[in-house]
Amino acid sequence: MSRSIFQITIAATLGAAIVSTGLFAGISSYAQGGTTTTPSPTSSPAPSGGGMTQPATTPGGMSNPSTTPAAAPAASSKTIVSIAAGNKNFTTLVKALKAADLVATLSGEGPFTVFAPTNAAFAKLPKATLANLLKPANKAQLVKVLTYHVVPGAVTSNMLKSGAVATVEGGNVNVKIKGKNVMVNNAKVILADVKASNGVIHAIDTVLIPTK
Repeated sequence: MSRSIFQITIAATLGAAIVSTGLFAGISSYAQGGTTTTPSPTSSPAPSGGGMTQPATTPGGMSNPSTTPAAAPAASSKTIVSIAAGNKNFTTLVKALKAADLVATLSGEGPFTVFAPTNAAFAKLPKATLANLLKPANKAQLVKVLTYHVVPGAVTSNMLKSGAVATVEGGNVNVKIKGKNVMVNNAKVILADVKASNGVIHAIDTVLIPTK
């Protein structure tokens, strides 16, 4: 699918629904320097055993555009974690990042692309599953799940194409662009291209679970 067709279809699918519901009404303005008070994510300890390393090669499922879209929002001065911490729809994700000691990592230079599950996405998990993941004894498993949502590099929507994309966790997610829908495994992208100082956020409606 060409970049222009992708942009038209994602706008048709996401734009009206997101604006009408107001689900993420504040996230883009906050990323651009809004006045919302944000918890200080950098106070969390640096990751121990959960640090991220970036593959040396560009992951599959992506193509580099020849030009940057004129309408693309400017990069924010806030990090991925700062933006997430300033939006009420990502409180569970931020809690999980703190439990996994990944706040400092995702506040680092990057760049990273995060397919970020909303609170509603985490709510789809059985309560016992989420509670167990957040226990200190299961930190390694939580790190595995969270890093499965992270792709090296700043990958905007016009760089995506259908195919396998390598994650920081080590496994691949499967991107599907079909008609008006953009899917990552079984999760739908519901808000694309929120640009941070150290990468890009794409909000998704379902938590991604590694297969291994």
